[in-house]
Amino acid sequence: MSFSPAHHTKHLPVLVCPTPRATFHLTQSDDGISNGTALWLGAQCLSAYLATLNRPPGSLVELGSGIGLTALVMASLGWRVLATDIPHVISSVLSPNILTNLHRLPPASGSIQVSELDWTIPPDAWIWNSPSAIASASLTTSHTNTQQPPFDLICTADTVYTPALIQPLLRSLHALCTLSIAAAPSARPPPVYLCLERRDPVLADRCLADAHDTWGFHLERIPPRKIAKAIQKAAMNWPKEDWEGIEIWKLTLPRG
Repeated sequence: MSFSPAHHTKHLPVLVCPTPRATFHLTQSDDGISNGTALWLGAQCLSAYLATLNRPPGSLVELGSGIGLTALVMASLGWRVLATDIPHVISSVLSPNILTNLHRLPPASGSIQVSELDWTIPPDAWIWNSPSAIASASLTTSHTNTQQPPFDLICTADTVYTPALIQPLLRSLHALCTLSIAAAPSARPPPVYLCLERRDPVLADRCLADAHDTWGFHLERIPPRKIAKAIQKAAMNWPKEDWEGIEIWKLTLPRG
Protein backbone atom coordinates (compact mmCIF):
# COMPACT_ATOMS: atom_id res chain seq x y z
CA MET A 1 0.00 0.00 0.00
CA SER A 2 1.44 3.38 -1.00
CA PHE A 3 1.39 6.57 1.06
CA SER A 4 0.83 9.49 -1.31
CA PRO A 5 2.35 12.94 -0.73
CA ALA A 6 0.07 15.13 1.37
CA HIS A 7 -0.56 17.65 -1.40
CA HIS A 8 -2.28 14.87 -3.37
CA THR A 9 -4.64 13.87 -0.55
CA LYS A 10 -6.06 17.09 0.91
CA HIS A 11 -9.52 16.11 -0.33
CA LEU A 12 -9.61 12.86 1.65
CA PRO A 13 -11.27 12.92 5.10
CA VAL A 14 -9.47 9.73 6.20
CA LEU A 15 -5.90 8.78 5.30
CA VAL A 16 -4.51 5.26 5.43
CA CYS A 17 -0.89 5.74 6.47
CA PRO A 18 1.42 2.72 6.22
CA THR A 19 4.58 3.23 8.28
CA PRO A 20 7.52 0.91 9.06
CA ARG A 21 5.86 -0.71 12.10
CA ALA A 22 2.14 -0.03 11.78
CA THR A 23 -0.57 1.27 9.47
CA PHE A 24 -2.55 4.15 10.92
CA HIS A 25 -5.93 5.57 9.91
CA LEU A 26 -5.90 9.33 10.41
CA THR A 27 -8.72 11.81 9.94
CA GLN A 28 -7.99 15.27 8.59
CA SER A 29 -10.03 18.38 7.93
CA ASP A 30 -9.41 21.34 5.65
CA ASP A 31 -11.62 23.53 7.82
CA GLY A 32 -10.04 26.91 7.14
CA ILE A 33 -9.56 27.53 10.86
CA SER A 34 -6.09 26.06 11.34
CA ASN A 35 -3.37 24.61 9.10
CA GLY A 36 -2.82 21.91 11.71
CA THR A 37 -5.97 19.92 11.00
CA ALA A 38 -4.66 18.48 7.72
CA LEU A 39 -1.63 16.37 6.86
CA TRP A 40 1.35 18.24 5.41
CA LEU A 41 4.35 16.96 3.50
CA GLY A 42 6.83 17.91 6.20
CA ALA A 43 5.29 15.53 8.73
CA GLN A 44 5.56 12.68 6.26
CA CYS A 45 9.22 13.40 5.52
CA LEU A 46 10.20 14.11 9.12
CA SER A 47 8.55 10.97 10.50
CA ALA A 48 10.26 8.89 7.80
CA TYR A 49 13.65 10.43 8.60
CA LEU A 50 13.33 10.17 12.39
CA ALA A 51 12.48 6.49 12.00
CA THR A 52 15.98 5.96 10.56
CA LEU A 53 17.87 7.53 13.47
CA ASN A 54 20.29 5.14 15.10
CA ARG A 55 19.56 5.99 18.71
CA PRO A 56 17.69 4.25 21.51
CA PRO A 57 14.16 5.50 22.15
CA GLY A 58 13.64 7.91 25.00
CA SER A 59 11.53 10.96 25.72
CA LEU A 60 10.40 13.16 22.82
CA VAL A 61 8.37 16.36 22.59
CA GLU A 62 6.81 17.52 19.34
CA LEU A 63 5.62 21.06 18.63
CA GLY A 64 2.70 21.33 16.23
CA SER A 65 1.72 17.66 16.18
CA GLY A 66 -1.20 18.24 13.80
CA ILE A 67 -3.08 15.06 12.93
CA GLY A 68 -0.62 12.93 14.93
CA LEU A 69 1.42 11.08 12.30
CA THR A 70 4.90 11.74 13.72
CA ALA A 71 3.76 11.07 17.29
CA LEU A 72 2.31 7.69 16.31
CA VAL A 73 5.35 6.71 14.23
CA MET A 74 7.76 7.53 17.06
CA ALA A 75 5.60 5.79 19.67
CA SER A 76 5.56 2.71 17.44
CA LEU A 77 9.37 2.75 17.67
CA GLY A 78 9.32 2.83 21.48
CA TRP A 79 9.51 6.58 22.20
CA ARG A 80 7.60 8.28 25.01
CA VAL A 81 5.99 11.13 23.07
CA LEU A 82 4.55 14.40 24.30
CA ALA A 83 2.47 15.63 21.35
CA THR A 84 1.53 19.31 21.55
CA ASP A 85 -0.65 21.71 19.62
CA ILE A 86 -3.37 24.33 20.06
CA PRO A 87 -6.87 23.50 21.42
CA HIS A 88 -8.73 23.42 18.10
CA VAL A 89 -6.24 20.99 16.54
CA ILE A 90 -6.15 18.83 19.66
CA SER A 91 -9.93 18.50 19.92
CA SER A 92 -10.71 18.12 16.21
CA VAL A 93 -7.97 15.76 14.97
CA LEU A 94 -4.98 15.13 17.25
CA SER A 95 -6.60 13.54 20.31
CA PRO A 96 -9.20 11.58 18.29
CA ASN A 97 -6.50 10.20 15.98
CA ILE A 98 -4.26 9.16 18.85
CA LEU A 99 -7.12 7.46 20.70
CA THR A 100 -8.45 5.59 17.67
CA ASN A 101 -5.00 4.35 16.65
CA LEU A 102 -3.62 3.15 19.98
CA HIS A 103 -4.76 -0.40 19.23
CA ARG A 104 -2.74 -0.32 16.00
CA LEU A 105 0.54 0.28 17.81
CA PRO A 106 2.73 -2.84 17.86
CA PRO A 107 3.90 -4.60 21.06
CA ALA A 108 6.67 -2.83 23.00
CA SER A 109 5.57 0.57 21.71
CA GLY A 110 6.12 3.71 23.72
CA SER A 111 3.42 6.09 24.90
CA ILE A 112 1.74 9.28 23.72
CA GLN A 113 0.50 12.13 25.87
CA VAL A 114 -1.32 15.06 24.26
CA SER A 115 -0.95 18.54 25.74
CA GLU A 116 -1.69 22.12 24.74
CA LEU A 117 1.36 24.29 24.13
CA ASP A 118 0.71 27.86 23.01
CA TRP A 119 4.05 29.23 21.73
CA THR A 120 2.92 32.81 22.28
CA ILE A 121 2.93 32.30 26.05
CA PRO A 122 6.39 33.05 27.55
CA PRO A 123 8.18 29.95 28.88
CA ASP A 124 8.40 31.42 32.38
CA ALA A 125 4.60 31.09 32.50
CA TRP A 126 4.60 27.40 31.51
CA ILE A 127 3.54 24.82 34.06
CA TRP A 128 4.04 21.06 34.07
CA ASN A 129 1.45 19.91 36.60
CA SER A 130 -1.55 19.95 34.30
CA PRO A 131 -2.60 16.79 32.45
CA SER A 132 -3.74 18.68 29.37
CA ALA A 133 -1.74 21.89 28.94
CA ILE A 134 1.74 23.33 29.38
CA ALA A 135 0.98 26.82 28.11
CA SER A 136 -2.60 27.93 27.66
CA ALA A 137 -4.64 31.08 27.98
CA SER A 138 -6.99 29.12 30.27
CA LEU A 139 -4.46 27.04 32.18
CA THR A 140 -5.43 25.32 35.41
CA THR A 141 -3.26 23.17 37.63
CA SER A 142 -3.88 19.66 38.93
CA HIS A 143 -2.06 16.82 40.63
CA THR A 144 -1.48 14.95 37.34
CA ASN A 145 1.75 15.93 35.63
CA THR A 146 2.45 16.41 31.97
CA GLN A 147 5.46 14.50 30.70
CA GLN A 148 8.26 16.98 31.35
CA PRO A 149 11.96 17.71 30.77
CA PRO A 150 14.49 16.39 30.24
CA PHE A 151 13.65 15.43 26.67
CA ASP A 152 16.01 13.36 24.55
CA LEU A 153 14.70 14.70 21.25
CA ILE A 154 12.57 17.66 20.13
CA CYS A 155 10.91 17.88 16.73
CA THR A 156 8.58 20.04 14.70
CA ALA A 157 7.35 20.01 11.09
CA ASP A 158 5.37 22.39 8.91
CA THR A 159 5.54 25.13 11.55
CA VAL A 160 7.44 27.79 9.57
CA TYR A 161 4.68 29.43 7.57
CA THR A 162 4.03 32.92 8.98
CA PRO A 163 6.41 35.65 10.20
CA ALA A 164 4.40 36.24 13.37
CA LEU A 165 5.16 32.78 14.74
CA ILE A 166 8.88 32.53 14.03
CA GLN A 167 10.05 34.06 17.30
CA PRO A 168 7.45 32.27 19.46
CA LEU A 169 8.42 28.96 17.84
CA LEU A 170 12.16 29.48 18.29
CA ARG A 171 11.67 30.75 21.85
CA SER A 172 9.69 27.61 22.68
CA LEU A 173 12.31 25.31 21.14
CA HIS A 174 15.06 27.16 23.01
CA ALA A 175 13.13 26.87 26.29
CA LEU A 176 12.62 23.12 25.87
CA CYS A 177 16.33 22.67 25.20
CA THR A 178 17.31 24.85 28.16
CA LEU A 179 14.94 23.04 30.52
CA SER A 180 16.22 19.67 29.33
CA ILE A 181 19.85 20.70 29.84
CA ALA A 182 19.08 21.97 33.32
CA ALA A 183 17.21 18.79 34.24
CA ALA A 184 19.97 16.47 32.98
CA PRO A 185 23.29 18.34 33.28
CA SER A 186 25.41 15.30 32.40
CA ALA A 187 23.41 14.31 29.31
CA ARG A 188 23.88 15.56 25.79
CA PRO A 189 21.69 18.55 24.88
CA PRO A 190 18.63 17.29 22.99
CA PRO A 191 18.75 17.76 19.22
CA VAL A 192 15.90 19.65 17.60
CA TYR A 193 14.78 18.38 14.20
CA LEU A 194 12.96 21.12 12.32
CA CYS A 195 11.35 20.23 9.00
CA LEU A 196 10.16 22.99 6.71
CA GLU A 197 8.86 23.25 3.18
CA ARG A 198 10.60 26.09 1.34
CA ARG A 199 7.49 27.76 -0.05
CA ASP A 200 8.73 31.21 0.99
CA PRO A 201 12.54 31.32 0.80
CA VAL A 202 12.74 34.68 2.61
CA LEU A 203 10.70 33.36 5.54
CA ALA A 204 12.69 30.13 5.73
CA ASP A 205 16.02 31.96 5.63
CA ARG A 206 14.84 34.41 8.29
CA CYS A 207 13.83 31.56 10.60
CA LEU A 208 17.17 29.77 10.22
CA ALA A 209 19.15 32.99 10.65
CA ASP A 210 17.23 33.89 13.79
CA ALA A 211 17.70 30.37 15.17
CA HIS A 212 21.46 30.90 14.95
CA ASP A 213 21.91 34.62 15.55
CA THR A 214 19.21 35.33 18.13
CA TRP A 215 18.75 32.01 19.89
CA GLY A 216 22.24 30.56 19.66
CA PHE A 217 21.47 27.27 17.95
CA HIS A 218 24.09 25.42 15.93
CA LEU A 219 22.49 24.51 12.60
CA GLU A 220 23.19 21.45 10.48
CA ARG A 221 21.18 20.65 7.37
CA ILE A 222 20.33 17.00 6.85
CA PRO A 223 21.61 16.08 3.35
CA PRO A 224 18.79 15.55 0.83
CA ARG A 225 20.24 12.11 0.00
CA LYS A 226 19.49 11.01 3.58
CA ILE A 227 15.91 12.24 3.26
CA ALA A 228 15.60 10.40 -0.05
CA LYS A 229 16.93 7.23 1.55
CA ALA A 230 14.47 7.56 4.44
CA ILE A 231 11.55 8.09 2.05
CA GLN A 232 12.59 4.99 0.12
CA LYS A 233 13.00 2.96 3.31
CA ALA A 234 9.48 3.99 4.32
CA ALA A 235 8.31 2.52 1.01
CA MET A 236 6.85 5.84 -0.12
CA ASN A 237 8.79 5.68 -3.41
CA TRP A 238 8.09 9.26 -4.44
CA PRO A 239 9.82 11.01 -7.33
CA LYS A 240 12.14 13.78 -6.18
CA GLU A 241 9.88 16.54 -7.47
CA ASP A 242 7.24 15.49 -4.94
CA TRP A 243 9.42 16.44 -1.95
CA GLU A 244 12.33 18.55 -3.27
CA GLY A 245 11.11 21.66 -1.37
CA ILE A 246 11.51 19.86 1.95
CA GLU A 247 14.43 20.64 4.25
CA ILE A 248 15.25 19.05 7.59
CA TRP A 249 17.56 20.93 9.93
CA LYS A 250 19.20 19.67 13.11
CA LEU A 251 19.43 22.44 15.71
CA THR A 252 21.66 21.98 18.73
CA LEU A 253 21.95 24.37 21.65
CA PRO A 254 25.49 24.42 23.08
CA ARG A 255 25.83 24.35 26.83
CA GLY A 256 26.25 27.86 28.18
